Amino acid sequence: MIQVQNLTKLYGTHLAVDDISFKVKKGHIYGFLGPNGAGKSTTMNMITGYIAPTIGTITINGHDLGKETLEAKKCIGYLPENPPLYQDMYVKEYLEFVAKLKKTDKTKRSAEIEEIMKKTGLNDVSGRLIKNLSKGYKQRVGIAQALLGNPEIVILDEPTVGLDPEQIIEIRTLIKSLKKNHTVILSSHILSEISAVCDDVLMIAKGKVVAMDTTENILKKNKSGQRITITVKGEASRAEEVLKKLKCLESYKLIAKDKGQASFELEVKETKKDVREEVSFALSDARILIIEMNMSKASLEDVYLDILQECREAEEAEMTEEEENVLTEAESDVDDENSIADAKETGTEGGEES
Repeated sequence: MIQVQNLTKLYGTHLAVDDISFKVKKGHIYGFLGPNGAGKSTTMNMITGYIAPTIGTITINGHDLGKETLEAKKCIGYLPENPPLYQDMYVKEYLEFVAKLKKTDKTKRSAEIEEIMKKTGLNDVSGRLIKNLSKGYKQRVGIAQALLGNPEIVILDEPTVGLDPEQIIEIRTLIKSLKKNHTVILSSHILSEISAVCDDVLMIAKGKVVAMDTTENILKKNKSGQRITITVKGEASRAEEVLKKLKCLESYKLIAKDKGQASFELEVKETKKDVREEVSFALSDARILIIEMNMSKASLEDVYLDILQECREAEEAEMTEEEENVLTEAESDVDDENSIADAKETGTEGGEES
């Protein structure tokens, strides 16, 4: 559906997007993640054709965005973070206006608008002014205008920003339903939203793609492994004596103790094995009663922070290497200058000593 090759964007001397390539498959919901300044919005704006890349190509449904711009743009429906709504128009009037701008088939226009209003839950407010709608309904109108023309790809930028919990659930349900007929790219800073809605995740940092995989596989990349919370009866020190001998644990931390009980948070070494049995047997052998044991799975937030930390460490290592190279070059220059000075003093520069 979308193929991005060697995409680069320069703003003067600032490199916003740095030679990225990726493919977006049909019928999936993609979560697009990245910290502020990572190049995420710039990439999305290039995919929608809003801005042109400095280098690279974007192919949408077989159409080169740079050469077949109109054909490529027809394949995309776009909802920016701030929906482009005309506040003094009625909902249906606005959708009719957008349909005309998109040059949809006149004979099917009314039926298409009715179908989209039904899909986005706008039938009950079709005759109301947009400025009088709630934030949630305005987002629905924004999504509806993106769906006009039946684009194969729908790009949604922060679609649940500013919504209340009930509205967020409604919009998420609507987004999930879109993948039956569309490929969806969803940009959001709410990681729980990406985890709940998206089939695949694409992470970008410092203008580069740092991870792209299914949401399930991304979650498996959690460096911190399994986390177990355990509550035991008795003195915390007795349990600590057992826990510190367990080779399956990366670390443990006492998080509470009260009324003859102690609670610990255990961080398990990277493994696919469930280690709860090993922990349970070790404590039982020491005649320590386990009152409660819970395992928490890795969250997308954990993985996201791990990947960003890796990027920072790699950047710091690269900067340190560059500094060392500069220092080495400077020392080399000083050595050369000292050699020349010594040669001048002994009269050997440019020839033998007389």
